[in-house]
Amino acid sequence: MPSHETPPTTVDVLIIGAGISGIGAARYLHTELPSKTFTIIEARDAAGGTWDLFRYPGIRSDSDLLTFGYEFKPWRDEQAIADADRILAYLHETIEENGLTEQIRYRQRVVSASWSSATSQWTVQIEHTETGRRSTILAGWIFAGSGYYRYDEGYTPDFVGVDRFPGPVIHPQHWPEDLDYAGQRIVVIGSGATAVTLLPALAEQAEHVTMLQRTPSYVLPIPREDALANAARKYLGDERGYVLARGKNILQQRLLFEFCQRFPKAARKMIRGVNAKFLSDDFPVDEHFNPPYDPWDQRLCFVPDGDMFRTIRSGKASVVTDRIATFTEKGLLLESGRELEADIIVTATGLNLRLLGGVALDVDGDPVNLPDHVIYRGIMLDGVPNFAMAIGYTNSSWTLKVGLLCEYFCKLLDHMDAHGYRSVTPQRDPGMATRPALAFGAGYVQRSLADLPKQGVDGPWTMSMSYFEDRKRLRKGDIVDRFLRFGRGATRDDAEVSATAAR
Repeated sequence: MPSHETPPTTVDVLIIGAGISGIGAARYLHTELPSKTFTIIEARDAAGGTWDLFRYPGIRSDSDLLTFGYEFKPWRDEQAIADADRILAYLHETIEENGLTEQIRYRQRVVSASWSSATSQWTVQIEHTETGRRSTILAGWIFAGSGYYRYDEGYTPDFVGVDRFPGPVIHPQHWPEDLDYAGQRIVVIGSGATAVTLLPALAEQAEHVTMLQRTPSYVLPIPREDALANAARKYLGDERGYVLARGKNILQQRLLFEFCQRFPKAARKMIRGVNAKFLSDDFPVDEHFNPPYDPWDQRLCFVPDGDMFRTIRSGKASVVTDRIATFTEKGLLLESGRELEADIIVTATGLNLRLLGGVALDVDGDPVNLPDHVIYRGIMLDGVPNFAMAIGYTNSSWTLKVGLLCEYFCKLLDHMDAHGYRSVTPQRDPGMATRPALAFGAGYVQRSLADLPKQGVDGPWTMSMSYFEDRKRLRKGDIVDRFLRFGRGATRDDAEVSATAAR
């Protein structure tokens, strides 16, 4: 190496992303394996991930923070469905309380990572997002806490005639800080979590907000504040009150999901009844809140204290179910022939997925093509050594799964240290049947399945969406099994043994 170059930094674990997953992984490493060195690489100039990136009006969680928060850190705010600034404050507290500030490198992104069996190490190329300057980190492990959303762009369909519309056309992922929408007519295209959040928030200042949806979603009102949780904290203290309320909400989430899956007709009737109760007697509920799919085939939308319904009932907002024929000089012409006039159009049409943040991986020079690999225990990829990733639940709070994955990750590293192993690689049986990684009907998932790894049909190769099942597998189950191949030496074949032999 030329003398003027800075020697590469060497760490035990390189964490990609300083969002809720990356921060959680760092805390578990810091607490459970204090001798391990780690660095968090964050492409943006602040921690928080999604909660710092998205700045649209009203942004809030669509899961309660008693389950979306970390198990190790009680959520003390009275809001259970919390605004983004409160979530950010919680994440920054976690960083400070665990001494993680110095481990985060901002405005840097991981470009590529190459595994060498000769050294049992990853060589990771880092690029500074402002200067373009490259640097290198050598890491024993990579933990990808970057989620699966693409952070530089959201999804917008190719709308006909969009250039004809003279006003702003805005995707919520890129909300302008200086946008003045007071007294404006706004059309929000979409029916998912972002759209149902935007509608009541925009209506506070706008002349009128119309939510234009091609297909309705299931929408359920839930209390913004969890009365039991707040009472439990008051009488039992933060720690014990949090444990009680968190357990209650985990069970409640699961029961709702199971009810919707097992009794879809009854669930549909129940949700419709709640919707009708919150809306006016003459509101066409079956036209605008009657999806063609069963409950939880796609994620349910939750609205705190029914704010969306109350806004519609007040007349400040409305819902239109139709398809767009073309943008016009005045707004949108629909296939029914109706025209929606607008000053501003918001395309809350979804997100793009990009697993691992687009990092190019290779193992001994062979590129890792994600669709060719199968996910092991929801955290590793077959054939890829010393690589972990965090993918949360789609039918419950994301962080519930991530916490269990981080626990398992630390136990696996501890097991390797105890037995003198330097590498571990999941290896599936030849000819094992596979299926898409995410069995979820949401458009953003369906558009991206071909670019994602696969899951198996049984055993540790399935992407479980049950916290209770994962708690048995990841927290209480065996750390290793016959699918893991451990290595002690400098090469892939040196002292490679099966997990069965390891035990």
